[in-house]
Amino acid sequence: MIGSLTGEVLYLEAPTVILNVNGVGYEVDTPLSTFCQLKKGESVTLWTHFVVREDAQQLYGFLEMQDKIIFRTLLKVNGIGAKMALGILSSLSVEMLIYTIEHEDINTLVKVPGIGKKTAERLIIELRDRFKALSKTSSSTASPSLERLQFLPDSPVAEAEAALVSLGYKPIEAQKAVAAVKGDLQDSAELIRAALKSMMK
Repeated sequence: MIGSLTGEVLYLEAPTVILNVNGVGYEVDTPLSTFCQLKKGESVTLWTHFVVREDAQQLYGFLEMQDKIIFRTLLKVNGIGAKMALGILSSLSVEMLIYTIEHEDINTLVKVPGIGKKTAERLIIELRDRFKALSKTSSSTASPSLERLQFLPDSPVAEAEAALVSLGYKPIEAQKAVAAVKGDLQDSAELIRAALKSMMK
């Protein structure tokens, strides 16, 4: 089991990062909360989850251990695969996900690409008790936000659209969302954040 990797970021293409660890390039899929904090050439440590299937071996990586724990918890929910779990963690911060589950906010969950009403209801039922312990470290009285997320300011419009597509949105949806909030925004950080918020309303 590969539990973590420390190395230099060689390549970034949402949602995948190639990490050079002692001359070996590891391809790791990440949620946007992790991906958009990475920069080429920097040394980072990713907490990883390793999946072995008959047709593939895949690494998933996270800058925060809590994100890895939540990812693994999501995988235990019937019908939730790795891609959907990454989509959830890309659309919602850990704090917001916990808040959403605690308050049985189906309307927010169904706005995540690939999540329908039945899946949202299943998530709430299966995660409610598991999140009780985690909720003690987050605020359940104030509405959480995505402010902790940081994004790369490279190729603003293209980066924002690619990031949204990697979440599961259709290219035309991503283009329209970014175009609608573009205005005077000059970097991908603001564009992605504004587009995500507009689509989650």
